[in-house]
Amino acid sequence: MYRSDVVGSLLRPSYLKEAREHHENGQISHAEFKSLEDRAVDEAVEVQKAAGLAVLTDGEMRRYAFYGHLIDAVEGFDKFGGWAIPFRNEKGEEVVQPRPVVVSKLRRKRPLCAEEFTYLRARTSHPAKTTMISAQQAAAYYDNKKSSAAYPKIDGYLADLVDILRDEVEELIRLGCTYIQIDSPQYAALLDPQLREGYRQRGNDPDRLLDLSTEMDNAIIGNHAGVIFGLHLCRGNNQSRFYASGDYGPITKVFQKTRFHRFLLEYDDERSGGFEPLRQVPEDRTVVLGLVSSKKPSLESKDELKQRIQQASQFIPLERLAISPQCGFASTIEGNLVTRADQESKLRLVAETAKEIWGAPAVTRMRA
Repeated sequence: MYRSDVVGSLLRPSYLKEAREHHENGQISHAEFKSLEDRAVDEAVEVQKAAGLAVLTDGEMRRYAFYGHLIDAVEGFDKFGGWAIPFRNEKGEEVVQPRPVVVSKLRRKRPLCAEEFTYLRARTSHPAKTTMISAQQAAAYYDNKKSSAAYPKIDGYLADLVDILRDEVEELIRLGCTYIQIDSPQYAALLDPQLREGYRQRGNDPDRLLDLSTEMDNAIIGNHAGVIFGLHLCRGNNQSRFYASGDYGPITKVFQKTRFHRFLLEYDDERSGGFEPLRQVPEDRTVVLGLVSSKKPSLESKDELKQRIQQASQFIPLERLAISPQCGFASTIEGNLVTRADQESKLRLVAETAKEIWGAPAVTRMRA
């Protein structure tokens, strides 16, 4: 079991943001851009290792957003033509994020994550994982008007999507990946009445989608001995803003009906509700408490983190818990409103807290 974890994305360095823009405008070559991506991944690896984390990622440096690997690798999407969703902060200030929308039949042009994993594997022997979008998240990219020419009903779109994501999982495992995290913020969207209505208007029944989503997740991850599968749930993360609130109570069937080994859950503020729903997590699963905010620069108190972990242990045993930031630091390329120094301090806090609670070594064996 990995006692300290990281959700996925890290802040992109300014040179990488500039390089992506220049590459899209044809101002630098593909080879030059790849070299700068490699440099950013190398730096991300060193930051996480220096912090002392038990497991690391490539920081999602090769993506323009956490879902970018799907949109860039699979033909059939209009990158910015989908349902625009408002992200807000506690003051009510909003950022509107246009989503992709499927407009033609899906066709995989290249692997989604293989480049990310093989490069990371070559750069470190440290335990590492790959992050992937869930079919449930990508269900939001269907619009019954804009998508109907390609897929008259959402079922056909989802069937093709599951096939693509399942093939990607199998490819990652063939390459030697032993920890795959599926990112699905849209599960938490099913807690929010306004977002549920948005699904209905676009041809989706949110209650049916919840049941269907657990089936899709299980089909995608399959049964692979020796591979850990994690599911990350949050309530939106874009430039330190969110889009949903509510505790996990209404969607605890996700814990009960999926085959994930680890649930990485957002628990950094009152929007997440209490720990009571953790009673519903099966006895052979682990919960990674996302107690450290990736949205705010202020550094949490280690004593407060320990107290909250103790509170959670009233509903799920301490030996089945771990700790992480509540989400990535840059789910979109813009990044959250924190500095790289803030980010490093928070990652170090996660690792130190885990070590002080569970002791060394930070990694113990888990039977997948």
